[in-house]
Amino acid sequence: QVQLVESGGGLVQAGGSLRLSCAASGSIFSFNTMGWYRQAPGKQRELVATITSGSMTNYADSVKGRFTISRDNAKNTVYLQMNSLKPEDTAVYYCNLFFTNWLGNRDYWGQGTQVTVSS
Repeated sequence: QVQLVESGGGLVQAGGSLRLSCAASGSIFSFNTMGWYRQAPGKQRELVATITSGSMTNYADSVKGRFTISRDNAKNTVYLQMNSLKPEDTAVYYCNLFFTNWLGNRDYWGQGTQVTVSS
């Protein structure tokens, strides 16, 4: 079993910052990708940023230059530093862990954390 526990969401004014954390526990394959996705009301879930266990990163165009994803492999934890937040960043943010083992592709999600940016 794999569990993802997120923390760090909240309410912030436009231009402010927040840092999200997600700790993974359980049977996790060393070579994996962790990431953050978000879902705003009435919209589909979308990619925010991902990072591989080798620290290769990928960002949505909408957050490039404002958000930074990082990870601590020893702690199986991924972080999302969000700066210069905008009202359109308001969403539920979900942590994701993906890897492939002898059982095939494994895809896990956290429970989500609300980020609200006021104008």
